[in-house]
Amino acid sequence: MEKLNPTYEYRAATIDDLNSIWDKNITDNMGDNRWVNWKSEAIKNNCEGKSKTFVIIHDNKPIGEGTLLFSPECGAINSRTELADGQKIVNINALRNDKDHEGRGCISKLVRLMEQYAADTGYSTITIGVEARESRNLAIYLHWGYDLFVRSEIEEGALILYYSKSLKAIESN
Repeated sequence: MEKLNPTYEYRAATIDDLNSIWDKNITDNMGDNRWVNWKSEAIKNNCEGKSKTFVIIHDNKPIGEGTLLFSPECGAINSRTELADGQKIVNINALRNDKDHEGRGCISKLVRLMEQYAADTGYSTITIGVEARESRNLAIYLHWGYDLFVRSEIEEGALILYYSKSLKAIESN
């Protein structure tokens, strides 16, 4: 039976968390070998400091994730320094949450943790991408303050809109 007020922990991912998250992603997307490659890249990037993944923990297992991409060398950035430049601009990527935990503010809290981490480590701008057809997510991102349009691009057949937000206001928190 589901607890009425489940408790969640928000933190940087450990290697065990990364393996758990990616093994679940691979299972959920069985037959799509890109997920196997993405797992390898994600763990490598985390280990090399090119990215940092954060997790939502519930009942001692990761139920949500988000990754800060710092380096333009990350595959999802693909040298687009207006999205992540390794110095002042960082990108939020791969925001995911188990369906059973949607609508509880988990992703909002995770994003705030990621924004604070980015500000505390010297980044002044944070970017995020959203599929144009995902109007609900776009509305959420705009509500969170990602309201400066950066660029649009067709990726894997979908129109992706990129927006940014200044981290100046949260640097002092």
